[in-house]
Amino acid sequence: MPDGITNILVVGIGGQGVMTAAEMLARTALNQGYDVKKTEVAGMAQRGGVVSSHVRFGSKVYSPQINAGEADLLIGFEAAEALRWLPHLRATGVAMVNTLRIAPPVVSAGLYEYPADPIGDLTATGIEVHAFDAGAIAEELGNSKLVNTIMLGAISDHLPFPPKCSKPTSSKVSALTSPNWRTSTPAPSTPAERRAMSRRFRASGGVSNQKNRCAQPRKNRAPHH
Repeated sequence: MPDGITNILVVGIGGQGVMTAAEMLARTALNQGYDVKKTEVAGMAQRGGVVSSHVRFGSKVYSPQINAGEADLLIGFEAAEALRWLPHLRATGVAMVNTLRIAPPVVSAGLYEYPADPIGDLTATGIEVHAFDAGAIAEELGNSKLVNTIMLGAISDHLPFPPKCSKPTSSKVSALTSPNWRTSTPAPSTPAERRAMSRRFRASGGVSNQKNRCAQPRKNRAPHH
């Protein structure tokens, strides 16, 4: 974030909650007094098409577009989509990737070849990658709709928000992402490993259903209108 602006790219497949996650990030930044810009592209979002959203916030943001090599965080709800958007990530950026693999319509139509090992291709670039099966973890926690929470919780330590603001819905999720989900350590893949992670998650407080009680915008920042 060398220019004082945080650039977050959220990508995935229609129906995964990509736009909802981007909206949550934008609203949280707005509540903290940042100037926020957001744009999204939904290709057949209701039919499993590719979806992407750009979220930018800082003291003053003029454009919602994140150019190649400028994203600080890449949140990939689907593995191949994360790989496809990799050129937009800074060399010092962080990629949080769901290992879920879904072939979008462009693949079945022969317009795009699905990579054999998207996670392996991502880690081979040398960037910081945290890959995990968010869906399986959500299922182990008893609610498949928690994928958004898990993905956002995983990046909470990389956001410039106070703890009360960045973790109201994710609670202790981010604690589970380190070191277990780093590229140097295999992600939990067996049912036993995921159950163990679920127990640690619940013991740490689980997911909060409370309303967001973020602190008011900092006084040295003028709220965006």
